[in-house]
Amino acid sequence: MAGSKTSRRERIKQGIRKNLAGTTERPRLSVFRSNKGIYAQVIDDTTGKTLAAASSLSKDFVASGNKVEQSKAVGKLVAEKAVAAGISKVVFDRNGYLYHGRVKSLAEGAREGGLDF
Repeated sequence: MAGSKTSRRERIKQGIRKNLAGTTERPRLSVFRSNKGIYAQVIDDTTGKTLAAASSLSKDFVASGNKVEQSKAVGKLVAEKAVAAGISKVVFDRNGYLYHGRVKSLAEGAREGGLDF
């Protein structure tokens, strides 16, 4: 076995981020997934600022159901915050995770919320 899951994800993440960056016109929608929750941020990499953020563990988030349904709700919430900040187009950064399950559900929720990627 060559390394752990986290080191494998970090290697994949570095390969993705080599070709992907958020600009002022098209910021980056970054996803982080843990065992307890899922987090999403809209980031402008040129200035290093977070423009919008949402989490399944934040106090303003209220949703029930399983983790996949909560991820979709987080996607809609971050999309609403981004649209309120004047952002409609983003670049999706899956952060080394497979585009499956909770990450895919968050992306679908963000698309339903009004983000284009």
